[in-house]
Amino acid sequence: MHIVVCIKQVPDSAQIRVHPVTNTIMRQGVPTIINPYDLFAIEEALRLRDKFGGEVTILTMGPPMASDSLRKALTFGADRAVLLTDRFFAGSDTLATSFALSSAITKIGEVFGAADIVFTGKQTIDGDTAQVGPGIAKRLGLTQLTYVAKVADLDLAGRSIEVHRRAEGGVQVLKSPLPCLITMLEGTNEIRRGSMMDALRAARAEVVTWSAKDAGIPDVTKCGLRGSPTVVKRVFAPTPRAEKAQFVDPAGEPPADALINAIFKRAPKLEAELAELSRGY
Repeated sequence: MHIVVCIKQVPDSAQIRVHPVTNTIMRQGVPTIINPYDLFAIEEALRLRDKFGGEVTILTMGPPMASDSLRKALTFGADRAVLLTDRFFAGSDTLATSFALSSAITKIGEVFGAADIVFTGKQTIDGDTAQVGPGIAKRLGLTQLTYVAKVADLDLAGRSIEVHRRAEGGVQVLKSPLPCLITMLEGTNEIRRGSMMDALRAARAEVVTWSAKDAGIPDVTKCGLRGSPTVVKRVFAPTPRAEKAQFVDPAGEPPADALINAIFKRAPKLEAELAELSRGY
């Protein structure tokens, strides 16, 4: 079994600043991390590898410094890492990114073996679109299983997988043929720490680095800014609310009751409206 996990190196959102004049993100001096949602995808891939055997390949697209995140993924126990980096990829939106990554996954299949499962996080913390995973699935003709909370069963002999997908109002239990693409939800597993041996191996490991040509991308006009129909016009910080939060002192009564009483005091009509609605039940 071969599993490919697509990750992204992103700025640490806790330390992102917005320039007060240009309203653009100030990346200088901001540390980068593996997209937090992608960590759950890595862990799920490693769990399946540990249980059923096979290999896990980590793939990312970005500048050369993105190799740091790949080495971090190797410390968790991944088998290899592939970095897709080229000046042609600069400024890629989700459409161009999914095109480049799907091309790289096809190349990975030719070099290291076809992927049975492709994992991604549900979304990234910098873009928040949740479009790249489904975009890859569409380009590769894979069944896409999004917002997956649990991989319930994997039948390699029967070439099928069963997952629990979180949906509005409940959980969907889906069975899909392999190969497929899965986007993992947050909090679905506990990220391992990785062993000392894996950390030493990651430090010595060679990160496979491909350009657009190496990845078998014949048309670079579909990459980067030229291949991106969407652009970010402006990034800005939300306007602070003039009204500050109100502190509610329970003063000896249950906190929930104190909060409800404070709400009704602030909105006198609300209590009467709720009472009127309750009469219909």
